Amino acid sequence: MIPIKNEEEIELMRISSEIVAKALEHSWSFIKPGVSTGKLDEEIEKFILARNARPSFKGLYGFPASACTSINHEVVHGIPSSKRILKEGDIVSVDIGVEKNGYYGDGAFTFPVGKIDERTKRLMQVTLESLYLGIENAQESKRLQDISYAIQSHAEGYGYSVVRELVGHGIGKSPHEEPQVFNFGKPNRGPVLKEGMVLAIEPMINMGERYVETLEDGWTVITKDHMPSAHYEHTVVVRNGTPEILTSHNLKEEVL
Repeated sequence: MIPIKNEEEIELMRISSEIVAKALEHSWSFIKPGVSTGKLDEEIEKFILARNARPSFKGLYGFPASACTSINHEVVHGIPSSKRILKEGDIVSVDIGVEKNGYYGDGAFTFPVGKIDERTKRLMQVTLESLYLGIENAQESKRLQDISYAIQSHAEGYGYSVVRELVGHGIGKSPHEEPQVFNFGKPNRGPVLKEGMVLAIEPMINMGERYVETLEDGWTVITKDHMPSAHYEHTVVVRNGTPEILTSHNLKEEVL
């Protein structure tokens, strides 16, 4: 069963989601060649704690850090480390979760490190476009896979592939609720969307083939062909009309 939030709950989720958005904007100021992902994680954690909130990824299912930092062919769940140094031309996905007042927010953004090549920049742009096309379909009376189809058709239309083993999700009093939000599917399939459903929509799009594997650390998911992958995420409220993005930020304009 897919939970439906009332307006009071959505307002509480807005608070945690705004901290996610501001933490992502804050992280951008640290992303440059020579900075470690461990330093990045440290700054994100300090930012969240300073707002009397909790980094919800830390300890979740045993994850050891406050943010996921995934570089180049790492799709998601990269573990920050003082030994992982960002280099010119890298891309890094930063995924942040926040809990405050018993409600969660979740968001991610893939950043360039210094100057990146045009092929990789295009992958990032198309992935971000896919996210927003998916969000457009988070409307009452549409079906869940309308979101999935919008993401898949746009990404594959540019020759990219969609990771299928990893999904978006519902979010609210728990960081992961029903439903699973796939990034591939057929239109007019799946549960009917209703106002007040809150979804974390997060396309993970590969430059090469869609196949992935998990490293021995038990967390980091990489592309099998080691081609780059991009990842973006917003926490979104289904509305009767224009969907509402709770993790809204200015990074699209500032970064790309």
